[in-house]
Amino acid sequence: MAELIKIYEENPNPREIKKVVEVLKRGGLIIYPTDTVYGLGCDITNKEALERIAKIKGVKLEKANFSFICKDLSNLSDYVKQIDTSVFKILKRALPGPYTFILPGAKTLPNVFKKKKTVGIRVPDNKIVLELVDTLGHPIISTSIHDEDEILEYTTDPELIYEKWDKLVDVVIDGGYGDNVASTVIDLSGDEPVVVREGKGSLNIF
Repeated sequence: MAELIKIYEENPNPREIKKVVEVLKRGGLIIYPTDTVYGLGCDITNKEALERIAKIKGVKLEKANFSFICKDLSNLSDYVKQIDTSVFKILKRALPGPYTFILPGAKTLPNVFKKKKTVGIRVPDNKIVLELVDTLGHPIISTSIHDEDEILEYTTDPELIYEKWDKLVDVVIDGGYGDNVASTVIDLSGDEPVVVREGKGSLNIF
């Protein structure tokens, strides 16, 4: 059974944040709010936890396209190759915000991602998840939780999310109602930016 933990975005309680981070450090899976839809995640360095998420999503870990949630752009070089000034300017303009940027992967990626040519990077505009990443000390994996409902693709009510996921994860964070529009995905790994998915983020960042 998962634990449902209420955290307020305006002022996340450090004790509750620490409690969730302890779960992440032990290899637990969490569902947490972002500036778009609720996400399913774990500690990026924990292979067993990553395997659990891949299994839930029905994919092989090495083929999974998980995004990395970073606290800011300061440690980007740990995960992506050196990027030019024009790309960095786009990232600075857009983040934190509802975007996933696909960038060329660095050689320093954690072992399970070593073969990846590109990685998705997110810095959501949501204090809860940014505090989690900051306290943990490195990124957490992000993958959206889809719904089987044909009308609504994403569940926005944390209590309904909890009912559905309580046997699959260790913690569900109730950070209030989520959005039902996913992030805008932009591929910056080539010569020109390519919009892979138009979501919540505006395209006026170029």
